[in-house]
Amino acid sequence: MILLKLFITFFKIGMFSFGGGYAMLPLIQLQVVEINNWLSKKEFIDIVAVSQVTPGPIAINSATYIGYKIGGVIGAVISTIGVCLPSVIIMFILLKFVIRFKNNNFIEDIFKFLRPTVLGLILAAAMIIFQESVLGFKEFLIFLFVFVLSLKYKLDPILLTLLSGILGYLIFT
Repeated sequence: MILLKLFITFFKIGMFSFGGGYAMLPLIQLQVVEINNWLSKKEFIDIVAVSQVTPGPIAINSATYIGYKIGGVIGAVISTIGVCLPSVIIMFILLKFVIRFKNNNFIEDIFKFLRPTVLGLILAAAMIIFQESVLGFKEFLIFLFVFVLSLKYKLDPILLTLLSGILGYLIFT
């Protein structure tokens, strides 16, 4: 029964989320932390952090990890399929319409309307992560240092991630 619940939960998340993984985070948190109580807020923040630095889309990484935690390997597979399947179905359905109406102004207006919605969802995810994380002075200094390096020198994100990890290791061990 838990496997069916995992599938339905992540299918709903995949079906009603627009804009990719970061836009999905508020919905994932609502379903996983608040409604189903599968994870604590701290565990959710940890999953988001790990999902950001591992290869692949954040929503899929999160779904896979949560599914594994709740239902083992089969739970991971079912959660991953659940979050991906709506996009696949929608793309097959929309493909016919996009080809047919690709130069239609109404369709272009719909996508213009969705852009700010997606931005709002991404900002909501950022606010949730910021509010729930325990950010001490040392963590803030690492963040500030890496943020300044990013803006001033346009360094590669992978290098900045590695630098953050090294600084965190040196400061906290």
